[in-house]
Amino acid sequence: MFKSLRNETVGILSDVKNLGQQIWLDNLSRSLVQSGTLAQMLQQGVCGVTSNPAIFQKAFAGDPLYAEQIAALKRRQLTAQQRYETLAADDVRAACDVCMEEYRAGGGAGGFVSWEVSPELARDAAGTAAEAKRLRDMVDRENLMVKVPATDEGLAALETLVSDGLSVNLTLLFSRRQTVKAYEAYVRGICARLAAGLPVVGIRVVASFFISRIDSALDNTLPEPLRGKTAVALAKAAYADWQAFFDGADFTALARQGANRVRLLWASTGVKNPAYPDTLYVDSLIGKDTVNTVPDATLAAFCDHGTARITLPENTDAAFAHLSEVSRLDIDLEALAARLQHDGLQQFEEAFAKLLAPLT
Repeated sequence: MFKSLRNETVGILSDVKNLGQQIWLDNLSRSLVQSGTLAQMLQQGVCGVTSNPAIFQKAFAGDPLYAEQIAALKRRQLTAQQRYETLAADDVRAACDVCMEEYRAGGGAGGFVSWEVSPELARDAAGTAAEAKRLRDMVDRENLMVKVPATDEGLAALETLVSDGLSVNLTLLFSRRQTVKAYEAYVRGICARLAAGLPVVGIRVVASFFISRIDSALDNTLPEPLRGKTAVALAKAAYADWQAFFDGADFTALARQGANRVRLLWASTGVKNPAYPDTLYVDSLIGKDTVNTVPDATLAAFCDHGTARITLPENTDAAFAHLSEVSRLDIDLEALAARLQHDGLQQFEEAFAKLLAPLT
């Protein structure tokens, strides 16, 4: 559980926010909301919340505040998924209410709470879009951000959802190529909505690029001097791609009509290798118009001994040089990205099945 930050370190989150990056908490539970801890974290500079099936599975299993409602739901003629959705919708709605002040104060740029569609729909574009709209209607809060996996089908769903006016967290991105394809899908959705004479100013999309899993997958195959550097190098290259796309004339014209830039969100930023600094994937990735979603332990570590300064645009040439070195070792980073996305989907499916089992 997150503990109150010392007064002398609270300012670091505000400093990061002033540099143009938002820190979101990668955790959600009933106790977090009802204890007032989430509200306190927002006061200290956290700007939003993300969730996933693994987070809810852990919450349901370990938080006693669910027991009474779970027992009541099991007495009703509902499927396990309906029981899960009832529990999760209550939590997400409550978190949205806590985050609403941040959402309104920032003109709709922050204060979002992400809730993921069923991972079983990852290869079903129409099913994903329909599920996202249904979850949006269940929560009925403007600061809900529906979470959609960045498969090709998920990108098709993204286009549909943006054209319908929904805010989306596009998750499980590991690939620069797939990330640019996501921007293109977003633009198609924006253009469709503008063509229909509908407003676009309230639509916000984040592209969640996963970090630590890249180094974890690669390090054992790399020579020592290259280890622990590929994920950050990819993030820096992805940020350069982002700048080129959204600084271009085509998007500038859409921005004049109210379209917001997609923001890169750094996900999986808890360090898995204890040999690396525990704030590596926060300190190294601070940049304007980005988000970093962090678990409790990483947030506490960053507030204790992290550094708030713009680092993401630094040493971009060195980042591209590192990626070239990796490529010369016959490592295909796009193929790795496809495998990591597949593995990530499988992990979410397993977590989803695990959280449903006690609700049958």
